[in-house]
Amino acid sequence: MKSRLSILRKTAAAALLTSASLASAAEKPNILLIVADDLGYSDIGAFGGEIETPNLDELASSGIRLTDFHTAPTCSPTRSMLLSGTDSHQAGLGNMAELLQPEQKGKPGYEGYLNTAVATLPEVLRDNGYNTYMVGKWHLGRSEDKSPASRGFDKSFALIQGGASHFDDQRAIIGKDPKAIYRDNGKSVELPKGFFSTDYYTDLMMQYIDEDLDENKPFFAYVAYTAPHWPLQAPEAYLKKYEGKYEQGYEQVRQARLKRMQAMGIIDASVTAHTPLTQLPRWEELTDEQRRFEARRMEIYAAMVDNMDHNIGRLIDWLDTKGELDNTVIMFMSDNGADGNSPEVLPGNKAWFASEYDNSFENLGRPNSYVWYGAQWGQVSATPFPLFKGFPSQGGLVTPAIVRLPGEQPAGQINQSFIHVKDVMPTFLELAGIKDVSSPYNGREVLPIQGRSMLPLLKGDQAEERAIGWELFGRSAVRKGDWKIRLLEPPYGDGEWQLFNLKNDPTERHNLAWQEPEKLAELLTDWEAYVRDNGVFPSDPEKMKKIGYSFTTCVFGRCVE
Repeated sequence: MKSRLSILRKTAAAALLTSASLASAAEKPNILLIVADDLGYSDIGAFGGEIETPNLDELASSGIRLTDFHTAPTCSPTRSMLLSGTDSHQAGLGNMAELLQPEQKGKPGYEGYLNTAVATLPEVLRDNGYNTYMVGKWHLGRSEDKSPASRGFDKSFALIQGGASHFDDQRAIIGKDPKAIYRDNGKSVELPKGFFSTDYYTDLMMQYIDEDLDENKPFFAYVAYTAPHWPLQAPEAYLKKYEGKYEQGYEQVRQARLKRMQAMGIIDASVTAHTPLTQLPRWEELTDEQRRFEARRMEIYAAMVDNMDHNIGRLIDWLDTKGELDNTVIMFMSDNGADGNSPEVLPGNKAWFASEYDNSFENLGRPNSYVWYGAQWGQVSATPFPLFKGFPSQGGLVTPAIVRLPGEQPAGQINQSFIHVKDVMPTFLELAGIKDVSSPYNGREVLPIQGRSMLPLLKGDQAEERAIGWELFGRSAVRKGDWKIRLLEPPYGDGEWQLFNLKNDPTERHNLAWQEPEKLAELLTDWEAYVRDNGVFPSDPEKMKKIGYSFTTCVFGRCVE
């Protein structure tokens, strides 16, 4: 991959191709969409990380880094918006299926699966001449009639739940649901021996594409890796590679990342990293043995990211050998911010870990271990932003994203436009020359796409101002232009709406609600419109805590809750 993308970078011209000129170069481009699971903003080299990710770094050097790309605070709401172009509260994931509250059940948009009120991206592409393939995490419906095979994918192999062991033991991530469900073209199957998630998904996607190449049809390939979602596990060679790499501790790694991000132009030189959660122990407060375990957690995480990068390189190299790379749109993203939460707080999990897993130091990261990296490393991954997955703070919403378009384009461009995950579907449809998705669609009424194509922004056009809202677990936010309001319960917030100017304060340090009452009122009006237009029934954070899944985080017995 490296040599191929280097050539593309060296021969790049000074302007992006428009969608019209793309259509003249080839009627319909292939589309490769790669999604990491819980990858933090600063984890890969192209966004300041020390983890070795040469293939993603080379992709960034030949394409465009999106430094203000926003998702939902967690996985399934993001994925519903990614594949529908509509808000998650309309697409069926107004709340995660596992966490629906009684007052939400039965409400439109709270089905707990990708509903039929939306036309899906694979469905529309398939109907317009594409072969459509999916491997990896689904988390948008458990039954066969709600699987990828029923939502527009010609071929699919999917993990149905939110996570699982990355090896062939087929364990799910919570004790009350111990068996991971995999569906091969909709049918439930067992895993093959020797399975490792990232390797297997990559192999299978190459197989899917290769089987149909002689049809001379474009393809949409959705590679939804389950790395680096916990449990943190990696092949042995990758585990050894990172031994001893994180002994310096949280803050030194974070500050080193911050400096690299500033040098790259990812963030402004004036930005300082947000203060980590003060309720949790700092590196200096840990015992030597605790530091040893903490460093090992991050080593395993890094090994998973490194392995994922290797597989992305394999896939892109393979497309090159098949003569498909030059006409393939590639997008890489994460589904939400870094995950600093603790699965041990889920009901029954602590006892399950103790009885079912070998979490001795020597076994961490291997089959039959279950480890996560926790809040302090999660805050490192989110550098420079506050908090992480589960929160509508910047650390939970802003993820690394890279786009490479076919044809000539500015090499290594950094685009700082505000882009939302709902914008991915209309972008791909425009690149494919698909003008509109009107209702009824395939015999059913469907909601209009809310997102906007990002192609004008990638060409340097100014964005039209719009208000985008978020709500999950009763934690809420609205972004409009440079301004953002955010509502977090104690101890993460004060239970009142806060106002931030992200242009001057990208790490949400300075609440301007008292100084700018008119701007606060304006965005609160936008919030009310968002709730009304999308049928939002906000969760109660206190009820979320009572059902045992409030995205609580603990480090060696000290918790934030």
